[in-house]
Amino acid sequence: MPQIHVDGVQYEVEEGRTLLQALDDLGLLMNGVDIPHYCWHPKLSIDGSCRLCQVEVEGLPKLQIACNTKVQDGMVVHTQTEKVKSAREAVMELLLVNHPLDCPICDQAGECKLQDYAFRYGRGHARTREPRRPGRKRVALGPEVVFDEERCILCRRCVRFCREVPGSGELAVEGRGDRSVIATFPSESLDNPYSMNVAEICPVGALTTRDFRFKMRVWFLKDVPGICTGCAKGCNVDLGTADGAVQRMVPRRNDAVNDTWICDAGRLSYHEITSPSRLVHPAVREAGGRLVAASLEEALAEAAARVRRAVAAKGPGVVGALASPHASNEDLYQLRCFLEGLGSEVSGMVVPTGPADDLLVQPEKAANATGGRALGFGSPRGILDRASGGGLDVLILLGHDLLSAGLQDDPQALAALESVILLDTHRSKLEGVAHVVLPMRHATEKLGTFTNHAGRVQRMLPAAEPPFPAWSEGELLLRLGRALELPACEGPWSPEAVSLRMSETVPAFSGVHLGTVGALGRPLAETSA
Repeated sequence: MPQIHVDGVQYEVEEGRTLLQALDDLGLLMNGVDIPHYCWHPKLSIDGSCRLCQVEVEGLPKLQIACNTKVQDGMVVHTQTEKVKSAREAVMELLLVNHPLDCPICDQAGECKLQDYAFRYGRGHARTREPRRPGRKRVALGPEVVFDEERCILCRRCVRFCREVPGSGELAVEGRGDRSVIATFPSESLDNPYSMNVAEICPVGALTTRDFRFKMRVWFLKDVPGICTGCAKGCNVDLGTADGAVQRMVPRRNDAVNDTWICDAGRLSYHEITSPSRLVHPAVREAGGRLVAASLEEALAEAAARVRRAVAAKGPGVVGALASPHASNEDLYQLRCFLEGLGSEVSGMVVPTGPADDLLVQPEKAANATGGRALGFGSPRGILDRASGGGLDVLILLGHDLLSAGLQDDPQALAALESVILLDTHRSKLEGVAHVVLPMRHATEKLGTFTNHAGRVQRMLPAAEPPFPAWSEGELLLRLGRALELPACEGPWSPEAVSLRMSETVPAFSGVHLGTVGALGRPLAETSA
């Protein structure tokens, strides 16, 4: 492998890479070796248009752009010489010639590379006296993206993204010279399923999303790393939280999962967290048939009494559970322990499916179907047949996937069961047949791991607290098991302890738990074997 020297430090890099790529591979770019850049992006083709990444290479007469200079063995690179600093200053001055000086009102302020680089590498004051070129404001490029033309520095990241990632190619550079502007092709709209990523990769405030535009200053946000639970891909995201709620969801780089992208549907899915249809209190069905609010203790006592009566009358085989692939590995493991303690082997898992693509979106519309299967939850068909055939008295339902999967179009088919115990996040038609309803936390409100379609176990951290009492599936099942005096249902709920126990008892999760998955996840033991 080639050996290069950058600012007096020797590095071993991969052959055939450009200087920026090599430093990015090492995790040093703008994190130990500062080479500012605009047009270059690690997941897009090389453009070489902004010229900000110039460096001095010994033996070459002119400065070189680091984004398009291949590494060679013995190469000696300087990034902080006076010649380099002067070139950066000149580039920044040209980029700012027509850029408005409106940082205080710009929606990108606080995470703007033009703002950051102007302070670090630009001149202390502007030398121009001419008025800045006006540009169009609030241009709707598509249903989700707004364009402020006067802020654009023509890095062309957005153009290359549309051509190279979704392959839709709606954007282009229109005009020539200083009249060049970003625009959509005639009669086209920026309306591909990944369109909002252009706002993410825009280094300035030219492209913004309608969802977050002027919603909140970014310095008020606390980013919590997590994953998107909209499908089995498990795209890595940062959940921006403020005022006790999630304000936005943006992609987080993970080259093993989603590179740096996320689909628009996944990005907007955080609105489900504060949906008006969230279940906000436990409920119990009265003798008269009405579902009424109850305390958690009352609801758990009613659920335990119903399970106890069924087991005493006919044995544990009449109690079954349908797991949800929206639940974490820890929650599903607790369900497995609950059923084992009860002595029942009647279980299944409902996995909703839908449209997919060749980029990120998977057909399974939940984040943890692979984890559920690794924990032994198979097809739901058997348990549904038992429910309709009279071989089941008590059904514990996690979530309302049964409806979205199209397996039970009419919930009244479950009305013949003696008891339906529903653990869910949102209201659904299943409430109409449930005897006990227990409100759950959303995946973004709890600690746990999820296993994506490729068998990669990834960590979710709690981004916010629900504004009403809610519990994870695992905690509710632990408390229900405690009320039934089942073995291994003692002590407080601890996702870390459950995760560790799961890694010790389930071969697929051997050595894989909350303490070992890290920020980017790791494969299941059986996947990496």
